Amino acid sequence: MKCIYCGNAESKVIDSRATDEDNAIRRRRQCLKCGKRWTTYETVENNPILVIKKNGSIQPFDKNKIINGILKACEKRPVSLIEIENIASSVEKVLKDNLQHEVESIKIGEMVMEMLKPLDQISYVRFASVYRQFTDAENFISFLKDQ
Repeated sequence: MKCIYCGNAESKVIDSRATDEDNAIRRRRQCLKCGKRWTTYETVENNPILVIKKNGSIQPFDKNKIINGILKACEKRPVSLIEIENIASSVEKVLKDNLQHEVESIKIGEMVMEMLKPLDQISYVRFASVYRQFTDAENFISFLKDQ
């Protein structure tokens, strides 16, 4: 495993354990050159879930994109990284449990908003404003009134 800090190809596993969902192995690694540590996750490779974007293009599902989107919405808010990762993992689990190989990005965004709303209202509104791409203040105010 290549070190994410210095690029060295030599590292050692210093701790391994199953994740809470028992669907992956969490490994703490240490670079043999620079000594820095990082975490990797080992999972079983499954059939990929494809995401149909609003413009019609198709991309493989990427949980990190959900995490990054939620991180932006939760900036300077009292939402922990663990809570954000739990939302992304929950969305991924729902998609895999439904056994669908293709899903529209709209459905993914709706699931994220549904899980974010009870967690933090401000983050929910931030995520919705970017996700729904409001064109003017009236659309945004209308959305807020419906909530």
